Amino acid sequence: MTFNLKDFPEDSLSKYGIEAQHPDDFILQQLTRSNPLVLLAAKQHRASLKNPPKSVDECLTTLENQGLPLAVAALRRFAELI
Repeated sequence: MTFNLKDFPEDSLSKYGIEAQHPDDFILQQLTRSNPLVLLAAKQHRASLKNPPKSVDECLTTLENQGLPLAVAALRRFAELI
């Protein structure tokens, strides 16, 4: 998982049976596979933010600003669980 996909071309990685994946795509994929576990992880992560604590909206906005707009859009639908 990397934001830097250009330095990990598919033809170089395929011989090792691996692929590079953008974090936004990875999170969306995980939401599809196990929505409850991803939401639990997001909730636990937010709860660990203590200095300063963050609201759900602040936490999601931070993730969006870090380059995860698709994942955040999906997570916002479940904000009350985060």
